[in-house]
Amino acid sequence: MPVETELYELLGVSVTATEAEIRKAYRNKAMKHHPVKNPDDPNASQKFQEMAAAYEILSDPQSREAYDMYGMEGMARGGGGGGGGMDMDDIFATFFGGGGGGGGGPGMHFGFDFGSSSGGPRRRKGEDTTIPYSVTLEDLYNGKSVKMNMEKEVVCGVCHGSGAKGNAKPKKCAKCEGKGWTYIHTQVGPRQMATMRAACSECHGEGEKIREKERCKKCKGEKTVKEKTRQEIQIERGMPDRHRIVLAGAGDQQPGVPPGDVIFALRTEPHAAFERSGKDLLARVKITLSEALLGFSRILLTHLDGRGIRVASPPGTVVRPNETIVLRGEGMPTFKHPELKGDLFVVLEIEMPGPEWLARVDREALAGLLPPKKTELEPRPAVVDEAEYEQTELADVRGRSFPAGSDFFSSHPHGYGGYPGQFGDGGDEEDWVDEDEEDEEDEDGMGGAEPECRNQ
Repeated sequence: MPVETELYELLGVSVTATEAEIRKAYRNKAMKHHPVKNPDDPNASQKFQEMAAAYEILSDPQSREAYDMYGMEGMARGGGGGGGGMDMDDIFATFFGGGGGGGGGPGMHFGFDFGSSSGGPRRRKGEDTTIPYSVTLEDLYNGKSVKMNMEKEVVCGVCHGSGAKGNAKPKKCAKCEGKGWTYIHTQVGPRQMATMRAACSECHGEGEKIREKERCKKCKGEKTVKEKTRQEIQIERGMPDRHRIVLAGAGDQQPGVPPGDVIFALRTEPHAAFERSGKDLLARVKITLSEALLGFSRILLTHLDGRGIRVASPPGTVVRPNETIVLRGEGMPTFKHPELKGDLFVVLEIEMPGPEWLARVDREALAGLLPPKKTELEPRPAVVDEAEYEQTELADVRGRSFPAGSDFFSSHPHGYGGYPGQFGDGGDEEDWVDEDEEDEEDEDGMGGAEPECRNQ
């Protein structure tokens, strides 16, 4: 025999009723006592919710067994091997899938929201405040300390968060009878109604109101006042983009609730000379045709900390267009381990001489020094058409002719130029995996790909 029969009595069934009998009884009761059909009964919503909760518990074999053995009070204390005590709303919310559930006859839908007794979800702390904060690549490379003035809500020091002056006490809200919530009914479809709880519009979910003449003069009954504060954040070396710096407890205060956090979300601004890829940096540097053929030894670029980086090409090395070199240990510092740095990849772009230079040199002597020109194609095509030579920009071609394919003229992922995706390089790119590249992907999550760099 169950220790408690109240839920069975709500549905009008015996304690030995089958699941089919419980379901049929609930459908009949729900259709009869639905608040939409009983607009003049102020208790209709409460009765309807109680029946829905009873059905959800009794229709589930495990929850019904726990109820039969321990009753609602025993379940609330954690009976049946459960954990710590729960209040009734928590029990209902569990069976309704965390604050929502349903049941009912054909063509009907009933939605429920079993929040806390104050009309909203239980809050263990105040709301967090997220602030986007722009940083430069120099900030992330060198580190930076930032101080700023902020404004936040703090509990009123005069009324100590009560909102009332002197010994005045808040009065129970007449509309919600102190519960902080009221039932609302919403049509969600043909012959389908949803009933749910919402914060009371009169007391804003507080369950109580303060008469205007009894409100605190400082906070005007709002319980909190604005206060200016000065906060400091540390941008550490190597922090990643979108990193979140959390100032615990620095958020707005509310009576009876620990304050939330202030969270600064870092957003890295584009840089004119460098791009970042994890712990590595990438840059493009122009060299002259003479340097490409005869070698160079000079400062190629200025680093993010102001240092000049001198590089000398090995004797006898010929630099090809868009050739990439790597400067080990000149990348970004590793977050929390700034002594460990990634690498700096430099794409060498060859700056060709202009027509003015060509007009000043002996063309025949130059032709004798340079490699010979390429010969005609062999075998010669049967039909040969003449095409006009006209210079243009790849970006213009992409924007005009290929708006849906932004990667039509994309560079090789390793910065070597060319367009393997269109013209091929001996096979499908996806079929070829470099072993060193695969190791790098495992180590630093870059996937072997390097973003396109901007000119130095």
